[in-house]
Amino acid sequence: MLNQESLSQLKGLKSQMEAEKERAEAVVKGTQARYGFAVLEDGREIFIPPDEMLKVFPEDRVRVCIRPTKDNKTVAEVEKLVDSPLADFTGRCVQKGKAVFVEPDLPQLKRWLFIPPHARNGIKEGDYVRCAILRHPIRDGKPQAKILSIIGDDDTPGIENIYCMAKYRLSQEWSSSSRKELEQRLADCRPLETDRRRDLTDLEFVSIDAAKTQDIDDALYAEISEGGWTLFVAIADPTAYIEPDCGLYQDVAARGTSVYFHGDVLPMLPEELSQDTCALSEGCDRPALVCKVAVSDSGEVGEFEFIESTIRSRAKLSYYAVDRYLSGQYDDLMSHATPLEALYQVYRALRAYREEHELVMEGRREYRWILNDNKQIESIEPCEKLLSQKLVEECMIAANRCAARFLETHKASGPFVSHPGFREDRLEETRKFLAMHAPDLAEEDPTTLSGYRNIMRYLASTDGDLPLRPMVNRLLNRAELSVTSGAHMGMSLPGYTNCTSPLRKYLDFLTHLQIKAALHGGEPNLVTPDILKDLSQRIATCRAATLEAERWLAARYLDRLTTADAGHLDARIVHINSSGFNVRLEDSGLEGFVDLRKDPEKFSYDKWTASLTSTTRRFQLEQAVQLTYAGVDVTNQYMARFELVEGCGLKPPREEAPPADKSA
Repeated sequence: MLNQESLSQLKGLKSQMEAEKERAEAVVKGTQARYGFAVLEDGREIFIPPDEMLKVFPEDRVRVCIRPTKDNKTVAEVEKLVDSPLADFTGRCVQKGKAVFVEPDLPQLKRWLFIPPHARNGIKEGDYVRCAILRHPIRDGKPQAKILSIIGDDDTPGIENIYCMAKYRLSQEWSSSSRKELEQRLADCRPLETDRRRDLTDLEFVSIDAAKTQDIDDALYAEISEGGWTLFVAIADPTAYIEPDCGLYQDVAARGTSVYFHGDVLPMLPEELSQDTCALSEGCDRPALVCKVAVSDSGEVGEFEFIESTIRSRAKLSYYAVDRYLSGQYDDLMSHATPLEALYQVYRALRAYREEHELVMEGRREYRWILNDNKQIESIEPCEKLLSQKLVEECMIAANRCAARFLETHKASGPFVSHPGFREDRLEETRKFLAMHAPDLAEEDPTTLSGYRNIMRYLASTDGDLPLRPMVNRLLNRAELSVTSGAHMGMSLPGYTNCTSPLRKYLDFLTHLQIKAALHGGEPNLVTPDILKDLSQRIATCRAATLEAERWLAARYLDRLTTADAGHLDARIVHINSSGFNVRLEDSGLEGFVDLRKDPEKFSYDKWTASLTSTTRRFQLEQAVQLTYAGVDVTNQYMARFELVEGCGLKPPREEAPPADKSA
């Protein structure tokens, strides 16, 4: 037995150990490994050992006990669950023996979750499912999940799209309240009967779009005027039916954009509006917001006005038919020669002006995916952008420029689309890059419109050993949404926005609301930074969903392609960093990654030449390479992985110096 003194010492030791402990609330941060971290409110990150991580999920809010270890480090022990935000999620059913689990499709959560028999809902191994937590692991580290619904399996046609819609929570149905409100709005609204609308049905508007397009949101007309042309861009007007104070508007705002998958589409607006009541369909009187703009002989965009109008499209023309007509191969559109010839002249002038005074984004080869009945890729065909598509694009850009000028003139709270050009934190690097590769541009200021334009034109036109224009992409910002007008460096314009696709994009819908508010004598102040922040996040989510579905489809295509033909794949390097490089296949445009981190040779990355070099090999941006397909990285949105063909990228052998002439 311990004597009184020993008991006193032991009690003191316990008190000291308790005094050294700290208790606090923290948020659990997961990792790719089994351990994690407790993130405290003061910013500290305390290590959570694997045994303790079994009790929690990433993002859980917990109460932890922070204690020192024998090696003078600190660890966090989970004592209590405060809140678990993990709601429903997607995953795939896996089986081990008779036990059934779901493998969650969640970042940082790599453990399988047991599904008890009563919560399986008829699932089988390989099913893609939506689940919810049935039992949290806080007590014993043994979580359980339940099946909410079965999404499908690998044999379900279009499973890639269906699953990604579910994973990224993209709405596929409209709420009953929105459906009811829509019916009421369609019954009550009479937008063509308002005195504010100007009758422009005498103008020979035509729409030019893909043959299968039903949500037609623009139509064009042009006529010769003194000193140039007058261009009319008619844009569908869904704001005539959906006002900001209704519930349907909130549903539209939450969607943010129509989402286009290969073989499927999630429309931003109910189809009763986007494909019927508001679409600028052939032969139908429709409400429209028309941008009337003067275009000079030289292609300069001049005076303009926005008009609430009624228009009637004379024809729905396909890109292909108009392209054949403009190239003199198709006479069936002669009845529309008057607007088409004028539109073609306007296009040529607008394009020539932009090429001379502004910036035209570099064209990239496009590819058309041909899907079979199971919504799998049958083949991929390269295609060039048609002349008719470029024509429509120039007219839309002209209208968007006018919309930005209109919003700025009326001191609207946006929305504007800006492109800051070179990143502010990379300006010194930018100047060093120019000094190394383009010393003639040393005096140009990359932060100004003219400086940026001159720099980008020079880099794009230089035909040297290095691909200078693609090399500066890593130094550039992305375009962003703003409540204040700012330069769009990428187009070399003082201001820009989008207004020509309000049936498909909430950004354009907002622009219409702001323009109409100003036209009606009100204040165009409906847009806020929070609205644009939420919209940007929504657009990013939709892009992530379509990207993952596309990569998944592409992976299955590559699996079939390489099984049938084990030959080499020709590709080109499109992005390069210290880990390896991204490639684009020449014949299909599909992209993937070559990882050089595990290569037997060590590579050195040079950002100034955008190259990776080892003892025997060298790889450069834009370089042609030969590859073999090595599967996909499912955890990285189905990114395709490729491996180099033996001998690819070898440096040329050094020429040996000729032997010395001994007779000299």
